[in-house]
Amino acid sequence: MEPAYVRYGGLRRGKGDKFMKLTLDLVKKNSAINVFIKQTEKYLDALGYTDHGFRHVNIVSDRARSLAKQIGLSAKEQELAAIAAYCHDMGNFLGRSQHHYQGAVLFSQIFMDGCDSPEDISVVMQAIVSHDKDELKLVNKVSAILILADKSDVHRTRVKNKSLDKIKNDIHDRVNYSVTQNDLELNRAKKEISLRLKIDTKITNPVEYFEIFIGRMTFCRQAAQYLGYKFVLIINNFKLS
Repeated sequence: MEPAYVRYGGLRRGKGDKFMKLTLDLVKKNSAINVFIKQTEKYLDALGYTDHGFRHVNIVSDRARSLAKQIGLSAKEQELAAIAAYCHDMGNFLGRSQHHYQGAVLFSQIFMDGCDSPEDISVVMQAIVSHDKDELKLVNKVSAILILADKSDVHRTRVKNKSLDKIKNDIHDRVNYSVTQNDLELNRAKKEISLRLKIDTKITNPVEYFEIFIGRMTFCRQAAQYLGYKFVLIINNFKLS
């Protein structure tokens, strides 16, 4: 019988084999990672949550890489930010409350023995943990990038159940469904990172947005400050900073 790490997509190498460089392409092709994301999507769908599956992780990964590049991080940091973003929610199928820790451990179990840089693994693990744990202190830019990319993903396409009754009665669905435009913008001259939203006020109002997302926006502000920027929220062209 094959060892478990082979059967489930692990990267452990035999004696004399070369270690592999950690890349987003490598991560996306890993069968275990994709099973964990699928299981997370299935589990959170059952709980009635907004999208945490491939739509979300691909958007957050693309946004993390773009933001890291705009800020001027190294090519390696851009890659690590994209990897952490792709994997940040995959521990949810084991439970919401500790999903950040569980996701980081799962990531290390798959890649630690087969990749050439334990430091890169640790940076990704730390970012996965830090994205949803407010008492942890930010100590690397990859973590800050992931927080901004993740917490800024609010849009009607995150709503899985399009039932008007559910949207009306679920504040998370209602707020997400009301957002018809979402842009994360960086202004290097002004040293600002802006989340620009267009909200359909016939569906909800900005007060409800703050009711459920004030914690996320505080997180974004802290992450932006770590990167040397000011976080700005713009709702229907009204600037809040």
